[in-house]
Amino acid sequence: MSTLEVFATGPLTTIQDGGRPGLASLGVSRSGAADRRSHRLANRLLSNPEDAATLEVTLGGLSLRATDEVWLAVTGADVDVLVDHGSGPRPVGMNAPFVVHAGGSVTLGMARAGLRAYVAVRGGIAAESTLGSCSTDTLSGLGPEPLAAGMVVEIGPRPGELPDLDVAPVAAPTAGEVELRAIRGPRDTWVVDADDLVRAAWQASDHSDRVGMRLSGNAPGLGHRDPARQLPSEGMVRGAIQVPPSGQPVVFLADHPVTGGYPVVAVLIDEDVDRAAQIRPGQSVRLHWSR
Repeated sequence: MSTLEVFATGPLTTIQDGGRPGLASLGVSRSGAADRRSHRLANRLLSNPEDAATLEVTLGGLSLRATDEVWLAVTGADVDVLVDHGSGPRPVGMNAPFVVHAGGSVTLGMARAGLRAYVAVRGGIAAESTLGSCSTDTLSGLGPEPLAAGMVVEIGPRPGELPDLDVAPVAAPTAGEVELRAIRGPRDTWVVDADDLVRAAWQASDHSDRVGMRLSGNAPGLGHRDPARQLPSEGMVRGAIQVPPSGQPVVFLADHPVTGGYPVVAVLIDEDVDRAAQIRPGQSVRLHWSR
């Protein structure tokens, strides 16, 4: 079986696939790739099944060595991709399949825009499955441990022919302000004025991860209407915008809890959840009601 040897991982690299759907009644969220669109694209570029396991690389810095010839594709965050076959590194394009010969290495630079890059390998990453998925759930601890230097990653059997495609015309994530669309949530009346969510200028907090993106800003209308009132825990979904007593919203992402006791005042439309997964700490965020 072909393998990839891990030289460096950057801040965080995990194995992610399509996740664990349908297990919320067991207290298990779906998890899986945070930016599902980029994950699926990386697999399509190599003729893999769309939910095949890839490597999710936070901010870049991953370096791998191939023991045999492999085809790879990198999508998502805007990073330099360098391949070295022994005569020095050379750049290859993102959103396109490329080959790494036996003994060669591939290295991802640090992201210029976006937060998460996806490295797919033809045949998919072969890892032990837990509850039908090999995704690493950082909240529950299910799935493989995050990658570390010295690990060896196994590759599955190669699928059919590569697609006849030079490059997928996909725009890189923006480095500027990101606009996200949302619909009103089931508990929007639990805050003084839920419209403050779309009136305020927000910034992604550095206290963000795969569980959720915390937003900082000044929106007094998101204070709880009755601070003494208690909301029983309710089911949570990816994209839910929950408001704790501080009034600073949390946008739930891939590894969100399945229940929560703070009011959900809005929910991102599904398409924009993937865009939210690419927002970096410190980046400006504007929310809009979806029409």
